[in-house]
Amino acid sequence: MAWSFHKRIKIIPGVHLNLSKSGISTSIGVKGASMTFGKSGTYLNTSLPFLNINNRHKLSGSNTTPDSYDHDAPLHLFGNIFSADVQEITSQNMTGVKEAILLARQQRKELKSDLLNIQTALGTSKMKLILSYLFLYGLINKTIPKALKLNIEAQKEAIKQTTDLIDHCYVKLDVEFDSEIREKYEQLIKAFKNLTTSHKIWDVTSAHFQDRVAARSSASTIVSKRDVKFSFKSLAEIRSDVEALYFENANGADLYFYPSFIIMYANQKDFAIIGLDEINVQQSYVRFTETGTVPRDSKVIDKTWAKVNKNGTPDKRFKGNYQIPIAKYGQINLRTNTGLNEEYEFSNYEFTEAFSQTFRDYQATIKYRW
Repeated sequence: MAWSFHKRIKIIPGVHLNLSKSGISTSIGVKGASMTFGKSGTYLNTSLPFLNINNRHKLSGSNTTPDSYDHDAPLHLFGNIFSADVQEITSQNMTGVKEAILLARQQRKELKSDLLNIQTALGTSKMKLILSYLFLYGLINKTIPKALKLNIEAQKEAIKQTTDLIDHCYVKLDVEFDSEIREKYEQLIKAFKNLTTSHKIWDVTSAHFQDRVAARSSASTIVSKRDVKFSFKSLAEIRSDVEALYFENANGADLYFYPSFIIMYANQKDFAIIGLDEINVQQSYVRFTETGTVPRDSKVIDKTWAKVNKNGTPDKRFKGNYQIPIAKYGQINLRTNTGLNEEYEFSNYEFTEAFSQTFRDYQATIKYRW
Protein backbone atom coordinates (compact mmCIF):
# COMPACT_ATOMS: atom_id res chain seq x y z
CA MET A 1 0.00 0.00 0.00
CA ALA A 2 1.33 3.42 -0.94
CA TRP A 3 2.28 5.66 1.98
CA SER A 4 0.30 8.88 2.29
CA PHE A 5 0.21 11.83 4.66
CA HIS A 6 -2.34 14.58 4.99
CA LYS A 7 -2.20 17.44 7.46
CA ARG A 8 -4.99 19.96 7.89
CA ILE A 9 -3.43 23.35 8.57
CA LYS A 10 -5.27 26.18 10.28
CA ILE A 11 -4.54 29.60 8.83
CA ILE A 12 -2.81 31.72 11.45
CA PRO A 13 -4.30 35.22 11.53
CA GLY A 14 -1.98 38.14 10.98
CA VAL A 15 -1.93 41.32 13.05
CA HIS A 16 -1.94 44.75 11.44
CA LEU A 17 -1.24 47.84 13.54
CA ASN A 18 -2.15 51.27 12.26
CA LEU A 19 -0.61 54.03 14.37
CA SER A 20 -1.72 57.58 13.71
CA LYS A 21 -2.39 60.76 15.65
CA SER A 22 -6.07 59.82 15.92
CA GLY A 23 -5.14 56.67 17.84
CA ILE A 24 -4.30 53.01 17.29
CA SER A 25 -6.37 50.46 15.42
CA THR A 26 -5.51 46.77 15.58
CA SER A 27 -6.78 44.39 12.88
CA ILE A 28 -6.55 40.64 13.42
CA GLY A 29 -7.50 38.12 10.76
CA VAL A 30 -6.83 36.46 7.44
CA LYS A 31 -7.44 37.49 3.86
CA GLY A 32 -11.16 38.10 3.42
CA ALA A 33 -12.03 38.37 7.10
CA SER A 34 -10.65 40.35 10.02
CA MET A 35 -11.58 42.07 13.26
CA THR A 36 -10.59 45.65 13.99
CA PHE A 37 -10.25 47.09 17.49
CA GLY A 38 -10.16 50.86 17.73
CA LYS A 39 -11.40 53.94 19.52
CA SER A 40 -14.89 53.66 18.02
CA GLY A 41 -15.40 50.00 18.92
CA THR A 42 -14.93 46.51 17.49
CA TYR A 43 -15.79 45.73 13.85
CA LEU A 44 -15.99 42.57 11.74
CA ASN A 45 -14.65 43.17 8.22
CA THR A 46 -15.48 40.76 5.38
CA SER A 47 -14.44 40.95 1.76
CA LEU A 48 -15.25 38.84 -1.31
CA PRO A 49 -13.42 40.62 -4.15
CA PHE A 50 -14.57 38.20 -6.85
CA LEU A 51 -18.19 39.13 -6.01
CA ASN A 52 -17.34 42.79 -5.39
CA ILE A 53 -18.67 42.49 -1.82
CA ASN A 54 -17.18 44.42 1.10
CA ASN A 55 -18.87 44.59 4.47
CA ARG A 56 -18.05 46.21 7.82
CA HIS A 57 -20.22 45.28 10.80
CA LYS A 58 -19.97 46.83 14.25
CA LEU A 59 -19.79 44.20 16.99
CA SER A 60 -19.45 46.38 20.08
CA GLY A 61 -19.13 49.98 21.20
CA SER A 62 -16.01 51.73 22.33
CA ASN A 63 -14.17 50.42 25.34
CA THR A 64 -14.20 52.35 28.56
CA THR A 65 -11.22 54.48 29.39
CA PRO A 66 -8.60 52.44 31.23
CA ASP A 67 -7.82 53.49 34.77
CA SER A 68 -4.84 55.79 34.91
CA TYR A 69 -2.10 56.30 37.45
CA ASP A 70 -1.40 59.46 39.32
CA HIS A 71 2.04 60.34 37.96
CA ASP A 72 2.78 62.40 41.05
CA ALA A 73 1.80 59.68 43.52
CA PRO A 74 4.63 58.42 45.73
CA LEU A 75 6.24 55.13 44.73
CA HIS A 76 5.75 52.14 47.02
CA LEU A 77 9.33 50.97 47.15
CA PHE A 78 9.30 48.61 50.10
CA GLY A 79 8.87 44.84 50.02
CA ASN A 80 9.37 42.35 47.22
CA ILE A 81 9.02 43.89 43.77
CA PHE A 82 7.42 41.63 41.17
CA SER A 83 4.43 41.51 38.84
CA ALA A 84 1.19 39.57 39.26
CA ASP A 85 0.62 36.23 37.54
CA VAL A 86 0.75 36.77 33.77
CA GLN A 87 -2.59 34.98 33.35
CA GLU A 88 -4.25 37.93 35.08
CA ILE A 89 -2.61 40.81 33.22
CA THR A 90 -3.61 40.57 29.53
CA SER A 91 -5.53 43.61 28.27
CA GLN A 92 -9.06 42.86 27.12
CA ASN A 93 -8.49 44.33 23.66
CA MET A 94 -5.33 42.25 23.19
CA THR A 95 -6.87 38.79 23.61
CA GLY A 96 -7.07 38.32 19.82
CA VAL A 97 -3.32 38.85 19.47
CA LYS A 98 -2.68 36.36 22.28
CA GLU A 99 -4.94 33.74 20.68
CA ALA A 100 -3.10 34.12 17.36
CA ILE A 101 0.23 33.50 19.10
CA LEU A 102 -1.18 30.46 20.92
CA LEU A 103 -2.47 29.07 17.62
CA ALA A 104 0.95 29.50 15.99
CA ARG A 105 2.64 27.78 18.93
CA GLN A 106 0.18 24.86 19.03
CA GLN A 107 0.43 24.34 15.29
CA ARG A 108 4.22 24.31 15.42
CA LYS A 109 4.10 21.74 18.22
CA GLU A 110 1.77 19.47 16.22
CA LEU A 111 3.86 19.81 13.06
CA LYS A 112 7.07 18.94 14.92
CA SER A 113 5.37 15.80 16.19
CA ASP A 114 4.27 14.99 12.63
CA LEU A 115 7.81 15.60 11.38
CA LEU A 116 9.20 13.13 13.89
CA ASN A 117 6.65 10.50 12.81
CA ILE A 118 7.49 11.01 9.13
CA GLN A 119 11.22 10.77 9.81
CA THR A 120 10.61 7.52 11.70
CA ALA A 121 8.53 6.18 8.81
CA LEU A 122 11.29 7.14 6.37
CA GLY A 123 13.86 5.25 8.42
CA THR A 124 11.59 2.20 8.50
CA SER A 125 11.05 2.32 4.72
CA LYS A 126 14.79 2.53 4.07
CA MET A 127 15.41 -0.44 6.37
CA LYS A 128 12.69 -2.49 4.64
CA LEU A 129 14.24 -1.71 1.26
CA ILE A 130 17.67 -2.91 2.42
CA LEU A 131 16.17 -6.08 3.94
CA SER A 132 14.24 -6.83 0.73
CA TYR A 133 17.55 -7.11 -1.11
CA LEU A 134 19.39 -8.92 1.69
CA PHE A 135 16.74 -11.64 1.91
CA LEU A 136 16.26 -11.72 -1.89
CA TYR A 137 12.46 -11.40 -1.83
CA GLY A 138 12.86 -7.93 -3.29
CA LEU A 139 14.72 -9.42 -6.23
CA ILE A 140 12.03 -12.05 -6.75
CA ASN A 141 9.06 -9.71 -6.38
CA LYS A 142 10.22 -6.41 -7.84
CA THR A 143 6.97 -4.65 -6.95
CA ILE A 144 8.07 -4.62 -3.27
CA PRO A 145 11.21 -2.45 -3.67
CA LYS A 146 9.38 -0.33 -6.23
CA ALA A 147 6.61 0.44 -3.74
CA LEU A 148 9.16 1.10 -0.98
CA LYS A 149 11.07 3.52 -3.20
CA LEU A 150 7.85 5.40 -3.95
CA ASN A 151 7.14 5.58 -0.22
CA ILE A 152 10.64 6.90 0.46
CA GLU A 153 10.23 9.67 -2.11
CA ALA A 154 6.80 10.56 -0.71
CA GLN A 155 8.18 10.66 2.83
CA LYS A 156 11.10 12.86 1.79
CA GLU A 157 8.67 15.27 0.14
CA ALA A 158 6.45 15.23 3.25
CA ILE A 159 9.47 16.06 5.42
CA LYS A 160 10.31 18.98 3.14
CA GLN A 161 6.73 20.30 3.19
CA THR A 162 6.33 19.85 6.95
CA THR A 163 9.64 21.60 7.64
CA ASP A 164 8.47 24.49 5.47
CA LEU A 165 5.15 24.63 7.34
CA ILE A 166 6.96 24.73 10.70
CA ASP A 167 9.05 27.63 9.44
CA HIS A 168 5.84 29.52 8.59
CA CYS A 169 4.07 28.96 11.92
CA TYR A 170 4.17 32.51 13.16
CA VAL A 171 2.04 35.62 13.51
CA LYS A 172 2.86 38.20 10.86
CA LEU A 173 2.93 41.63 12.49
CA ASP A 174 2.56 44.53 10.07
CA VAL A 175 3.04 48.01 11.48
CA GLU A 176 1.91 51.14 9.66
CA PHE A 177 3.11 54.48 11.09
CA ASP A 178 2.21 57.95 10.00
CA SER A 179 5.25 60.21 9.52
CA GLU A 180 5.10 61.97 12.90
CA ILE A 181 4.71 58.76 14.89
CA ARG A 182 7.46 57.04 12.91
CA GLU A 183 9.81 59.87 13.86
CA LYS A 184 8.85 59.48 17.54
CA TYR A 185 9.36 55.72 17.35
CA GLU A 186 12.78 56.10 15.74
CA GLN A 187 13.76 58.45 18.56
CA LEU A 188 12.61 55.81 21.05
CA ILE A 189 14.68 53.13 19.31
CA LYS A 190 17.76 55.36 19.40
CA ALA A 191 17.27 56.13 23.10
CA PHE A 192 16.79 52.43 23.91
CA LYS A 193 19.91 51.51 21.97
CA ASN A 194 21.86 53.96 24.13
CA LEU A 195 20.23 52.58 27.28
CA THR A 196 21.37 49.03 26.43
CA THR A 197 24.98 50.25 26.50
CA SER A 198 24.76 51.13 30.20
CA HIS A 199 27.65 49.39 31.91
CA LYS A 200 25.27 47.97 34.50
CA ILE A 201 21.54 47.24 34.35
CA TRP A 202 19.85 45.81 37.43
CA ASP A 203 16.42 44.37 38.11
CA VAL A 204 15.45 45.54 41.60
CA THR A 205 13.72 42.57 43.22
CA SER A 206 13.13 43.92 46.73
CA ALA A 207 13.61 46.98 48.91
CA HIS A 208 13.38 47.05 52.71
CA PHE A 209 13.61 49.78 55.33
CA GLN A 210 16.78 49.92 57.41
CA ASP A 211 17.17 51.57 60.81
CA ARG A 212 20.05 53.93 60.04
CA VAL A 213 20.89 54.54 63.70
CA ALA A 214 21.03 50.85 64.62
CA ALA A 215 23.03 49.98 61.50
CA ARG A 216 25.28 53.06 61.81
CA SER A 217 24.70 53.59 58.09
CA SER A 218 23.69 56.50 55.85
CA ALA A 219 21.44 54.20 53.79
CA SER A 220 17.79 54.05 54.87
CA THR A 221 16.87 51.32 52.37
CA ILE A 222 18.36 47.88 51.73
CA VAL A 223 17.93 46.90 48.09
CA SER A 224 18.26 43.49 46.45
CA LYS A 225 19.01 43.61 42.74
CA ARG A 226 20.37 41.34 40.03
CA ASP A 227 22.23 42.02 36.79
CA VAL A 228 20.04 41.74 33.67
CA LYS A 229 20.36 42.53 29.97
CA PHE A 230 18.38 44.78 27.65
CA SER A 231 18.56 44.22 23.89
CA PHE A 232 16.60 44.03 20.64
CA LYS A 233 14.95 40.62 20.57
CA SER A 234 11.64 39.26 19.29
CA LEU A 235 9.55 36.21 20.11
CA ALA A 236 9.80 33.30 17.68
CA GLU A 237 6.02 33.33 17.17
CA ILE A 238 6.03 36.91 15.86
CA ARG A 239 7.73 38.05 12.67
CA SER A 240 7.89 41.69 11.80
CA ASP A 241 10.13 44.33 10.31
CA VAL A 242 9.96 45.96 13.74
CA GLU A 243 12.09 44.26 16.39
CA ALA A 244 10.97 44.27 20.01
CA LEU A 245 12.69 46.11 22.85
CA TYR A 246 13.66 43.32 25.24
CA PHE A 247 13.78 43.78 29.03
CA GLU A 248 15.12 40.77 30.91
CA ASN A 249 13.32 40.09 34.20
CA ALA A 250 15.27 38.43 37.01
CA ASN A 251 12.25 37.26 39.02
CA GLY A 252 9.40 36.91 36.55
CA ALA A 253 8.27 37.22 32.95
CA ASP A 254 10.57 38.98 30.48
CA LEU A 255 9.18 42.04 28.68
CA TYR A 256 9.00 42.50 24.90
CA PHE A 257 7.99 46.02 23.82
CA TYR A 258 6.28 46.20 20.41
CA PRO A 259 4.93 49.46 18.88
CA SER A 260 1.50 49.26 20.55
CA PHE A 261 1.72 46.49 23.14
CA ILE A 262 4.03 44.70 25.55
CA ILE A 263 4.31 40.93 25.83
CA MET A 264 5.16 39.58 29.28
CA TYR A 265 6.66 36.20 28.47
CA ALA A 266 7.24 33.66 31.24
CA ASN A 267 7.22 30.47 29.16
CA GLN A 268 5.47 28.93 26.16
CA LYS A 269 2.17 28.62 28.03
CA ASP A 270 2.26 31.62 30.33
CA PHE A 271 2.40 35.06 28.79
CA ALA A 272 0.37 38.25 28.80
CA ILE A 273 -0.17 41.08 26.32
CA ILE A 274 -0.68 44.61 27.62
CA GLY A 275 -1.69 47.66 25.62
CA LEU A 276 1.00 50.31 25.62
CA ASP A 277 -1.56 52.87 26.77
CA GLU A 278 -1.92 51.05 30.10
CA ILE A 279 1.75 51.27 31.04
CA ASN A 280 2.77 53.88 33.58
CA VAL A 281 6.48 54.71 33.33
CA GLN A 282 8.07 56.64 36.17
CA GLN A 283 11.69 57.72 36.09
CA SER A 284 13.89 59.12 38.83
CA TYR A 285 17.40 58.83 40.18
CA VAL A 286 18.73 57.10 43.27
CA ARG A 287 21.61 57.98 45.55
CA PHE A 288 23.14 54.55 45.95
CA THR A 289 25.73 53.81 48.61
CA GLU A 290 28.03 51.69 46.46
CA THR A 291 29.99 49.16 48.52
CA GLY A 292 31.21 47.48 45.34
CA THR A 293 32.88 48.89 42.24
CA VAL A 294 31.32 52.04 40.81
CA PRO A 295 30.44 51.39 37.12
CA ARG A 296 32.60 53.33 34.69
CA ASP A 297 29.64 55.32 33.29
CA SER A 298 28.27 56.37 36.69
CA LYS A 299 28.87 59.62 38.52
CA VAL A 300 29.98 59.77 42.15
CA ILE A 301 27.92 62.59 43.65
CA ASP A 302 28.88 62.25 47.31
CA LYS A 303 30.69 60.12 49.87
CA THR A 304 29.76 58.62 53.20
CA TRP A 305 31.40 56.39 55.80
CA ALA A 306 31.07 52.67 56.40
CA LYS A 307 29.97 53.55 59.95
CA VAL A 308 28.38 56.95 60.25
CA ASN A 309 26.73 59.13 62.89
CA LYS A 310 23.28 60.65 62.48
CA ASN A 311 24.84 63.96 61.42
CA GLY A 312 26.87 62.30 58.65
CA THR A 313 30.25 62.37 60.38
CA PRO A 314 32.32 59.18 60.73
CA ASP A 315 31.70 57.09 63.83
CA LYS A 316 35.13 57.12 65.47
CA ARG A 317 34.30 54.17 67.70
CA PHE A 318 34.96 51.86 64.76
CA LYS A 319 38.61 51.31 63.98
CA GLY A 320 39.51 51.34 60.32
CA ASN A 321 36.33 53.20 59.34
CA TYR A 322 36.51 54.07 55.64
CA GLN A 323 34.71 56.20 53.07
CA ILE A 324 32.17 54.79 50.60
CA PRO A 325 31.15 56.52 47.34
CA ILE A 326 27.53 57.49 46.69
CA ALA A 327 26.71 56.97 43.01
CA LYS A 328 23.89 58.49 40.99
CA TYR A 329 21.93 55.75 39.22
CA GLY A 330 18.90 56.01 36.97
CA GLN A 331 15.67 54.26 37.95
CA ILE A 332 12.63 53.22 35.91
CA ASN A 333 9.38 51.86 37.36
CA LEU A 334 6.85 50.10 35.12
CA ARG A 335 3.33 49.61 36.45
CA THR A 336 -0.23 48.91 35.37
CA ASN A 337 -3.46 48.67 37.33
CA THR A 338 -3.74 45.02 36.26
CA GLY A 339 -0.58 43.92 38.06
CA LEU A 340 2.60 44.82 36.15
CA ASN A 341 5.15 45.98 38.73
CA GLU A 342 8.80 46.10 37.71
CA GLU A 343 11.71 48.29 38.77
CA TYR A 344 15.09 48.70 37.08
CA GLU A 345 18.25 50.64 37.88
CA PHE A 346 20.88 51.78 35.39
CA SER A 347 24.44 52.91 35.88
CA ASN A 348 24.03 55.63 33.23
CA TYR A 349 21.55 58.18 34.54
CA GLU A 350 21.54 60.35 31.40
CA PHE A 351 20.56 57.43 29.15
CA THR A 352 17.84 56.45 31.64
CA GLU A 353 16.36 59.93 31.62
CA ALA A 354 16.51 60.20 27.82
CA PHE A 355 14.82 56.82 27.28
CA SER A 356 12.04 57.53 29.77
CA GLN A 357 11.28 60.88 28.17
CA THR A 358 11.22 59.52 24.61
CA PHE A 359 9.04 56.61 25.76
CA ARG A 360 6.50 58.96 27.33
CA ASP A 361 6.58 61.21 24.24
CA TYR A 362 5.92 58.24 21.97
CA GLN A 363 3.25 56.86 24.29
CA ALA A 364 1.48 60.23 24.41
CA THR A 365 1.52 60.47 20.61
CA ILE A 366 -0.14 57.10 20.06
CA LYS A 367 -2.32 57.13 23.17
CA TYR A 368 -5.59 55.30 22.64
CA ARG A 369 -8.43 57.81 22.45
CA TRP A 370 -11.46 55.82 23.56
